[in-house]
Amino acid sequence: MTPWITIVGVGDDGLAGLTPAVRTLIDTAELLVGGDRHQAMVNDTAAERLTWAGGLDTAMAAMEDWRGRRVVVLATGDPMCYGAGTNLQRRFGADEIAVIPVPGAFSLTCARMRWSVPDTELVTVHGRPVESVNLHVQAGARLVIFSRDGDSPRQVVDLLVDRGFGPSAVTVFEHLGGPAERRLDGVAGTWTHDRCADLNTVAVECRPGPDAQDLPLVPGLPDEAFHNDGQLTK
Repeated sequence: MTPWITIVGVGDDGLAGLTPAVRTLIDTAELLVGGDRHQAMVNDTAAERLTWAGGLDTAMAAMEDWRGRRVVVLATGDPMCYGAGTNLQRRFGADEIAVIPVPGAFSLTCARMRWSVPDTELVTVHGRPVESVNLHVQAGARLVIFSRDGDSPRQVVDLLVDRGFGPSAVTVFEHLGGPAERRLDGVAGTWTHDRCADLNTVAVECRPGPDAQDLPLVPGLPDEAFHNDGQLTK
């Protein structure tokens, strides 16, 4: 089956970062799907518009009525990396979608940090508890963390300090790839930036302090890793 849904990744530089061929796909769409931020990038279109305001499931149900027509979904960066593309693929199947990515926050952060992509862990706290970062905090680990909002970097820093990883190097990138891109560097234990831009990504190079809880990834943890009253069931 010929794909009728095209998912277009858009960077913080907006439509200016897309090729003419991709711009033509957007210009000739019959239905344009995306959040308010992406919709605002397209000023002149004859397409009907559909946002995520009613929820993802509601929007995808509405897209069913456009099956076989030209539907373009605007997403952030790489749509298949914690993006809308994964949910759309589950709903409509791989044969009905085409995906056109641009460099996402993960690859851009690794490029800015000069880190090897395969040797860097990708973690997200977008829609997930910040405590999920704990699994990846290991001496020498390099983490790229997708934030939920401008409070996420401070929450990550507090978690690192609580784990005894206060010496860890922390870098926050705001509006990666766009004209407003900004970089904030520091150390977890002396971090001074209480709130960042809502659109941000956190890079962490994990460095343990003398009191660090450096827990193994293999099954089995030492007794002191558990909160207890002195009695533990083996």
